[in-house]
Amino acid sequence: MNAQNQSNKPSTSRRDFLKRSGGALTGAALASAVTTRAYAAEDNTIKLALIGCGGRGTGAANNALSTAGPSKLVAMADVFPFRMEGSLKNLAGRFKEKVDVPAERQFIGMDAFKKATEAVGENGLVLLTTPPCFRPIHMEHAIANGRNVFMEKSFAVDGPGIRRVLAAGKEATKKNLKVAGGLMSRHSKALENAVEQIHNGLIGDVITCWAYREHGLVGYKPRRPGMNELQHQIHNYSNFTWINGSFLLDWLIHNLDVCCWVKGSWPVSAQGQGGRQARPHPDQLFDHYAVEYTFADGTRMFAQGRHMQQCWGFFGDVIHGTKGSAVLGEGKPNPLIYKGYNQSSENVIWKNTDPSPNQYQVEHDLLFDAIRQDKPYNEAERCAYAALTGILGRMAAESGKMVTWEEALDSNLELAPGLDDYTLESDAPVNPDKDGNYPVATPGVTKAL
Repeated sequence: MNAQNQSNKPSTSRRDFLKRSGGALTGAALASAVTTRAYAAEDNTIKLALIGCGGRGTGAANNALSTAGPSKLVAMADVFPFRMEGSLKNLAGRFKEKVDVPAERQFIGMDAFKKATEAVGENGLVLLTTPPCFRPIHMEHAIANGRNVFMEKSFAVDGPGIRRVLAAGKEATKKNLKVAGGLMSRHSKALENAVEQIHNGLIGDVITCWAYREHGLVGYKPRRPGMNELQHQIHNYSNFTWINGSFLLDWLIHNLDVCCWVKGSWPVSAQGQGGRQARPHPDQLFDHYAVEYTFADGTRMFAQGRHMQQCWGFFGDVIHGTKGSAVLGEGKPNPLIYKGYNQSSENVIWKNTDPSPNQYQVEHDLLFDAIRQDKPYNEAERCAYAALTGILGRMAAESGKMVTWEEALDSNLELAPGLDDYTLESDAPVNPDKDGNYPVATPGVTKAL
């Protein structure tokens, strides 16, 4: 059977992970080897603040509280009280004495992140899990105030945001602060083993990388009573480009990152296309993207993303080398390497045989171990460049232009100018017309830079 016809069921997401009773309380195998020692507080307890209390944030807090050694969630922040209430109930029910978030440390509003960051104290850890547009602002503030950081993907939505993340990452190194990013595929043992085989030459020189995410509709939440336009858009953060940076960035980032990891470099340019053909909901989403990236040696990476009903589905990466091929990446928890390009069972030449602990847990185990043992740990640059790869592709596809890596990084085009000063009563960066339709990028018209 061709590998692309294998099950398209994604690997377990944080949201799904929370639904499994008991499983969330089991750390990765390496956690048992972590030896705790004082790093800030005399009792060795790492204080946590959760900033962004949706599914991703609750999952990240779950993993953080499941690491070895004492830790305690002491503050939470969100723009919506109902999300914080649900998250707090979930976490307190699982961890009891590890959750100490009284009403006075439950912060609501656009500036709530500042109060939650302050609550953990110097050398505490903030979990930054709000929509991606806010990541540079929150990361910058956390590092400036001496906090360690875990930040979920994606990490920015435009060039100015990427530059802020890179600068904050450099500042973290100067201050000996630890920064981890939510590119959990980098911490999958099975995937690590597969990439090692490719880097050791098992399929020869890598010549093409193919990143796919093809599935059904991205959801849409009707406006809640009392929500203004800005709040409605934040509630639907996956649906508005200024907030999540596009489907290509926020939903394809893992497999773009894995392809670049396999290749061992970042692309130098991109051109592509996309559009909005079948989507029934009132928002900004392109429902299909096709982007061709070029690496410095002239080889290519092709990214294809689509969220439409009743269409072919595939979730993963396909790698072609001069001697063979591989299927791996997010959505493919059991990577396979083949001789040649006919990806049939009889042509499999490698599959993973090592245990592969939950990658979401491993990324937190490594971060907490670095904090407790005071080891250098900073994933900021890699995370920023993975996000820039998605941003580069979006800029190319939505403008119809060829865009270079340097142009994307140096661009001064902000998707939400002045976002640092927004309140929950601010005007939204985009608004619907009289018919309820939002502005959508038009290739050939929309500016890339």
